[in-house]
Amino acid sequence: MGTLIYDGADGFAFDDRVLVHLQAVIQQKLRRREGFLLVWTDRTAGPIGVLRSIWLDPAISVQFVFTGSTLPELNRDWLTLLSERANSNSGLILEDDLRAEIREEMPEGSYRASKTRPGARHGGLLTWGS
Repeated sequence: MGTLIYDGADGFAFDDRVLVHLQAVIQQKLRRREGFLLVWTDRTAGPIGVLRSIWLDPAISVQFVFTGSTLPELNRDWLTLLSERANSNSGLILEDDLRAEIREEMPEGSYRASKTRPGARHGGLLTWGS
């Protein structure tokens, strides 16, 4: 379990695979100086969970702390879906089902698959626009 630390104080637990995808989408939005809403059910707050939402903005500090020393692989399809949601009027709503899928599966569009693809750019790193 990794942690998204928001505004230097509040820490929210996410599976490392979910967190690395959130990091990529948040990084993309904040690099463009775009704020957006992130909404999820925090299951660490009790058996029923608590609906949480935070406004992510370039003026607010965000840190990503991962459990291991290597980052989980990125999946292009999930990045596209999460980016589209982050660009929507309702913000990035991260449902439990989507979080479970990201945690448990590694489809073909993953970072590893892109590294072995002929003509992969930037040493095989998954980059926006490639």
